[in-house]
Order: sequence, then structure tokens, then C-alpha cells
Amino acid sequence: MESGAFRHAFAVTEFRALWGAMAVVRAGTQLGRVALAVLAYERTGSAAVTALVYALTLVPALVGGPLLGGLADRYPRRRLIVGCGLARAGLIALVAVPGIPLPVLCALVFASQLLESPAVAAQMALTPDILPEDVYQAGIAIQHLTSQIVSLAGFAAGGVLVAAVGTSGSLTFNAAAFALAALIVLRGVRPHPAARTAGDDGRGGPLEGLRLLVSDHRLRSLLALAMLAGFQVVPEALAAPYAAGTGQGTAMVGLLMAAIPVGNVLGVFFFTRFCSTEARLRLLGPLACAASAPLVASALVPGPVAALVLWALVGMLGAYQVTANAEFVRIVPTERRGQVLGIASAALVAAQGLGMIAGGLLATHLGVTGALGVAGVAGLAAGVPAALAWRRARARAGEVVPGTAGRRAAPRDQAP
Repeated sequence: MESGAFRHAFAVTEFRALWGAMAVVRAGTQLGRVALAVLAYERTGSAAVTALVYALTLVPALVGGPLLGGLADRYPRRRLIVGCGLARAGLIALVAVPGIPLPVLCALVFASQLLESPAVAAQMALTPDILPEDVYQAGIAIQHLTSQIVSLAGFAAGGVLVAAVGTSGSLTFNAAAFALAALIVLRGVRPHPAARTAGDDGRGGPLEGLRLLVSDHRLRSLLALAMLAGFQVVPEALAAPYAAGTGQGTAMVGLLMAAIPVGNVLGVFFFTRFCSTEARLRLLGPLACAASAPLVASALVPGPVAALVLWALVGMLGAYQVTANAEFVRIVPTERRGQVLGIASAALVAAQGLGMIAGGLLATHLGVTGALGVAGVAGLAAGVPAALAWRRARARAGEVVPGTAGRRAAPRDQAP
């Protein structure tokens, strides 16, 4: 990638608006999640209810992705992002009303998160339309880095802010963030026509998106590589019992949970900055397999210091996810992007959720280190066929020419 690719991406006004809106929404959402968890526990004193309310900020993606992602194809994407943002602002503003009944609060939170799916699908689908091809992957990397950094800062500062302004004030800030993000997109992104009209061959539902995903070898293999994240998130789910098992306190829990995101930020920066586009595409498979190896090492070399280093390495090697994401979006036809991305996003959420659940169940029977080892071995076992499938898919598509840097990527294959 050219050394100025990040700068060139920021030079695009529409991208700056999308990026700024995404950062504002992410910051507000992280603060809102902390506030909801605190509010639920203050109201009920129940850890189970608190976990349920927190899950309502994540679970709707499983439904919203497949069912609502297609709206990003049928309606103008700028209008959809703005409309969803304003609607979410109104819903969370109601959640912020003191004394709102808990069932009503849960319904409002679920509805707000349901609207996240078409908004995110529209943003992802619009990005390759507003960025030149030679800086598109840099733009995706910028969005990912910003998301990770804001998430880390949000969890670190969220508790302090909630303590300072209260749960109602924090949720009001969350609602204001949605409204501000909608205004940023409205002012900074020009109108784009809908990618597909309502009468376009009568198709476009979830089944059509699934058919396209299944029929394309590259999309299938890229999704398989991305879903390996289900193995790579296991350490985050086991951070608390791991710290307790090594005699550490809550401070170490926070450090362990931050290790993978911090490693990922570093990995994405260096992977994007110092590897050409073609090199990143070639390395997708090897890195996807290698990302599970530190989990095996973590089981063999226990201890908090070793875990911090090895879990950070999981995050660094997981930087391949950004390239897999960008290439996936690039390959999907623009008139189907929203629907296919919605399905893929739901699959990723499901993979990560199942990975965390499986990790917890394994830990009850094998211990935490045993669960980490199994997750690592399983990740390696699943990664090898996925990597080989990606290599074959590229060759079948004519993107890999033996003895060359790759036919499609050659014009933009420049090292920094």
C-alpha cells in the first residue's frame, strides 16, 4: 500500500463524513452499553437480568442482518443511514427517561439495535462507492482501527462517565450521538441513488442474498476465514476465570480483555501500512490459521504475563480480518451488497457468540487452559481447509497467476 493511502482516504469528503459518524456512534454506543448494564443492576440487583439487557445490545444483529440488510440495496444508502440514526436517537431518548419500566426499556433497546443492521450494511456498502479502489482497503483499515480504539476507550472511560453524569445522562448522550452522526452524514455525504429499485426482477430477499453467497467460491471462503473469529474470541470470554485461576484481581481481567483488541490495532496498522494489497490477499489464509496458534501456546505456557503477550499476538495475527472484510465487500455486486453483508454479519455474530459459549462450557470440564488449547487446535483444524479454499477460489477467479504478483492486483501492487 502506498505510504499516503491513509491520507488519500481522508482527503475524500464523503469518507470523512462516514468515518466521523461511525466514530461518534461507536463512542455513544459504548457509553450506552455501560449505562444500561449499571441501570439494570441498580434496578434489579440481578446479574442474570443485567446480562440479558446487555445481550439486547448484541443479539438483534442475528435477526436484523438477514431480514433488514436488504434495505441498504432497495433504498438510498445515505437516506437509510440518516433515517436509522434519527430513529435510534428517539428510541434511546425514551430509554433515558427516569423510571421507565424495565420491559419497555428492553423493547426500546431491542428496536434500536435492530435498526443498527441496515445502517451498518448501508455504510459498508457505500464505502467502496465513495473511495477510489487504490485507497479502499486503507479506508476500511481506518474504520476498523477507529472502532477498536473507541471501543477500548469507551470501556475504560464508560464507568467513570456514568458515575459522573448518571445512567439517564449517559443514555441522553448516547441518543445525542445518534442524532449528531445522522447530521454529519446528511451534511457530508451527497445523495446516492438506490442500488436497486423495488421492481428489480422481484428478488433481493434473504434467500437471494444467501444464494449469491453460497454460489461464489470467493465469498464462501472469505466468510469461512472471517468466521474463524469464533475461536479467536474465546480468551475474552475466559479472561475473568483465567485471572482468578492465576491469583490475579480485577485489574488483570481488564488487561487480559484489552490484550486482543490492542494487538489487533497494532496488527491492522502494520499489516495495512507495510504490506501491498496483493501481499495481504496472499497472506489471508496463513494468518487466519496462525491466529489460533497462540491459544495452544497459552495452554502450554500458563501465567498472566504469557497470556497478555500471546493474546495480544492473537489480535495482531487477526488483522487479516480487515482485508477479508474489504475484499468481501468489493466482490459483492453493489445492488446486492446490503443483503449479503447483512447475512455475513449475522453469521459472524453467531460464530463469536457460539465460540464464547463453547469456551465457557469447555472451561467447566477441562479448565480454562484446557479450553484455550481446544479452541486453538480447533481453530487450526478449521483454518487449514478455509485457507486452501480461499487459495483455490482466487486461482479459479483468475486472480492468482503462478510466478507473478497476481493479475488483478498488479496495477496497485506497490509496497510503501
